Amino acid sequence: MAAFLSGLSDIVKGTPKHEAPEPLEGPVVATIVGGTILWFALFLVQLPFYGWFDDRGHTWWLWTCLAGGGLGFIGIWYVRRRDAAIRHTQAAQTVDPVDATHTVEATEAASGTPAAEPLRGSSPTPSAD
Repeated sequence: MAAFLSGLSDIVKGTPKHEAPEPLEGPVVATIVGGTILWFALFLVQLPFYGWFDDRGHTWWLWTCLAGGGLGFIGIWYVRRRDAAIRHTQAAQTVDPVDATHTVEATEAASGTPAAEPLRGSSPTPSAD
């Protein structure tokens, strides 16, 4: 019992004994789309029985399904943007450093200005005031 309480106090204090595992990445967009379709299907299946639900005070079942479908649209939008951002970040990280150097040199040659200009209004040497 003491060992359990000791482990519980570590959890409460926020000092875990193990590191958290990496998050699992799966077909997130497909999962959210499937859930959204399911919520709307449940709404449509229950809609013909609106009178029955209304007589028993259970119309919230219908509105819950409709809200789940509506929130699913927000979820689809969110996870699609998230996946696009992850792909964009991964593409930026996989750029070959040699190609990136050549690109910077080509840009400098074309524009005629070096990439690292001093800030305007700043003096490279401190003034003695």
